[in-house]
Amino acid sequence: MTTPTPSTAEIPPVTASVRIAAPPDVVFPYFTDPALATKWIADSALLDARPGGTFAVDVRGNPARGEYVEIDPPHRVVFTWGIEGRADFPPGSSTVEVVLQADGDGTVVTLTHRDLPTEDYRRSHQDGWGEFLDLLEGVIGSTFRA
Repeated sequence: MTTPTPSTAEIPPVTASVRIAAPPDVVFPYFTDPALATKWIADSALLDARPGGTFAVDVRGNPARGEYVEIDPPHRVVFTWGIEGRADFPPGSSTVEVVLQADGDGTVVTLTHRDLPTEDYRRSHQDGWGEFLDLLEGVIGSTFRA
């Protein structure tokens, strides 16, 4: 007897959060500017930050592809995500929402990644997003001075 594979609706979203010692208007461009994305998550990036615009980052050799869905600077950005060449996780098949909330002189960044196709992808993305948000905090912390 085999256990049925859960549908993407049954796989809980990935959530990760970090507080960064910089205001939202400083943090926001790290999700929309290719030169800044390559400082924390991407080996290379092609980003056209407008609804329907290209979202393409290579993360440790994985070509993540999708498009921007919503841009609300400096509070929220939503884009789709999937891996080019992966039939089980094609480009644009999942959704990442990033919310930036002012917190005193800093920003709380909360990322939610929905519609991952399998529990294995959910686990790897939970680890990855936590690691990359920590990297983002370090990059901004080392360059931003209030």
